[in-house]
Amino acid sequence: MNLKDFNQTYFYKTNLIKLCKNFNLPTYGTKAELNDYIRLYLSGIDATQIHVNRKKHYDNKLLASDISLDTKLINSGFSFNKEARKFFGNYYNIDHFSFTKKMAIIKREAESNNDVNITVGDLINKIGSNNQIVNTTVEESTYQWNNFVSDFLTSNESNEFNDKLKVASILWKHVRDSSNEKIYTSNLINDYFSEINKYLKKAR
Repeated sequence: MNLKDFNQTYFYKTNLIKLCKNFNLPTYGTKAELNDYIRLYLSGIDATQIHVNRKKHYDNKLLASDISLDTKLINSGFSFNKEARKFFGNYYNIDHFSFTKKMAIIKREAESNNDVNITVGDLINKIGSNNQIVNTTVEESTYQWNNFVSDFLTSNESNEFNDKLKVASILWKHVRDSSNEKIYTSNLINDYFSEINKYLKKAR
């Protein structure tokens, strides 16, 4: 495999982990981070020179009562667990609090940058002030399948079909295995109509 082939191929995270193991690269990280390790290796950098972007932290876990706005996100024992969920539920005064993708991205970036000063209060401020953080992160670009399905399901063309997810999976397989950009376009309907026409609500 060369770098060009790698960049033109869609890999699931399990595939990326296997590749990293084969190349003796780190296997800890997000899809975007695993992609980075492999691209560095295929660019000619020796595997021994490629290290994890973030470190696993094994600090003692904090209880909800231990967490405050001044609690550091890293190296403090803070983690997105049931205790943190309880803290945020109390903070926002809601019974069932759910962590968001934006929160995970902010914490992950803090770990990558070794930002030991960022606090829970900073996290809350960033959540409210930056609405573009999910769209601009490198990690988001690895969720091509999710984005593909979302774009297809909201398209006018999808309304012509009964089993929309089945149609999306057929179209995705062709896009995934091609060297084209991993996005949904209406041209795919015509290109692979012979494979999906049986799922039409009514004949064209």
